Amino acid sequence: MRALAHRVPRTVRMRLTLLYGALFAVSGVALLAITFLLLRRNTIFRVRMPCVDMTEENCASRLGLPPGTPDSIGAWRAQQHHTLVHGFLTQGGIAMAIMLVVSLALGWLVAGRVLRPLRTMTTTVRHISARNVHERLAFTGPRDELKDLADTVDGLLGRLDAALDAQKRFVANAAHELRTPLTLEHALLEETLTDRRPTLEAFRATFERVLTISDQQARLLESLLTLATSERGLESRVPVDLAALTRRVLAARPETSADGPRLDPRIAPATTAGDPALVERLVANLVDNAMQYNVPGGTVEVATGSRDGQAVITVGNTGPVVPPEQVARLLEPFQRLDRTARGDGHHGLGLSIAHAIALAHNGTLTAHPRQTGGLIIQAAFPSAHHGRGVAR
Repeated sequence: MRALAHRVPRTVRMRLTLLYGALFAVSGVALLAITFLLLRRNTIFRVRMPCVDMTEENCASRLGLPPGTPDSIGAWRAQQHHTLVHGFLTQGGIAMAIMLVVSLALGWLVAGRVLRPLRTMTTTVRHISARNVHERLAFTGPRDELKDLADTVDGLLGRLDAALDAQKRFVANAAHELRTPLTLEHALLEETLTDRRPTLEAFRATFERVLTISDQQARLLESLLTLATSERGLESRVPVDLAALTRRVLAARPETSADGPRLDPRIAPATTAGDPALVERLVANLVDNAMQYNVPGGTVEVATGSRDGQAVITVGNTGPVVPPEQVARLLEPFQRLDRTARGDGHHGLGLSIAHAIALAHNGTLTAHPRQTGGLIIQAAFPSAHHGRGVAR
């Protein structure tokens, strides 16, 4: 039996066919049993009818039985009943066996018809790869479970296509950002080696520039690692005091010049749960971005608090005017408002890292441009408890 079970193909079509056959068999047996009970009752009544209101002699004479044998009438009735019941069961069993075979054949055809769209979708998905992930099932038919499944798969393919495009852009941008300082380092070292009269000052200047470029590469790699860690999600969560982290970030910032941006903190209690190091990195990135892209004598407003069951930090600055259609792009990796700003030590990863950290904490990060210039960026996290402070 086990060998036979392994040889029988365990397909959905075969299972549906066997299910249809089993349902027909159960229904047939039930119908046969009900018909048998009704026929048995009717047969007993019909066998007794010829002798109603008759004496045994007259009944025996009418039925052609020998007279004077009262028991022969009962035997005749029993024989007639047995003959009718046996004939019904035999013919009913034969008819049921024939119909069971027919039901299996019809079940096989119906199952194939029902599963045909599913086989088509399976074949299409099987031929979709990274090269043609833009293709879709485009299933046409009535609004049923198969249509919902096809639309769900199309939505999944769309998200996968967008993710692959984003990954390709990210890899290309990362390769470009890493290749540029390497090329510059190579040029500096080659220039020093080809100098026929090198001096100690020339060597020192070259090494200082190479060291600066190396520090920029280290920061870039650290940012890429943080971005990858944030997008992977959190393995554990602990209580995080957003207000305390913000105070620590602001206290650790170096003093700005007289014409530099001025900090305007408004810190209120805000508690969430997550990774304290990542949340602190988010706050530092938002503050650094607001300070870096600002105007002389501008301000940076930093506010924390609780609102609508969320721990919120809001950072706004008085930087250059940002077109509204460019705001969403700034949240992507290696995207800057000024595309020509290269070699300034910033790689356009600050806001994208903050965005990834917020998503890893089941939060949100939104940015809105100011009409007078600058951005208002708000990160909201699920609050550990409702506080009274409000971040505006």
